[in-house]
Amino acid sequence: QLQASGGGLVQAGESLRLSCAASGRTARTVSNNGMGWFRQAPGKEREFVAAIDWRGSNSVYADSVKGRFTMSRDNAKNAVYLQMNSLKPEDTAIYYCAVSQSSAATQLARLYRSWGQGTQVTVSS
Repeated sequence: QLQASGGGLVQAGESLRLSCAASGRTARTVSNNGMGWFRQAPGKEREFVAAIDWRGSNSVYADSVKGRFTMSRDNAKNAVYLQMNSLKPEDTAIYYCAVSQSSAATQLARLYRSWGQGTQVTVSS
């Protein structure tokens, strides 16, 4: 299982750090796989945010968050993180973490096989 946390209500320009922890059977495989963050705003389709490879040495980002968000991981804790700085109202969404079938960092949603419950991020203007 994956559990995302760290969401909340902030003002534009502020920061949040999301965490995603794996447990159970998922935890035994997380360290060998890439992981990603996706988000879904009300009335919109789910979109890619960031992904990181299994070692944490390579990450990719959506253009909309590049330079503001940083994804990292701690395989010893079976966890990934998303540091979000300079938040904007358009970042408001439910954020989901997921485990990829690939060891690489990928933005292809179809390659993600395990999805956690999301955490709500709301950015006020």
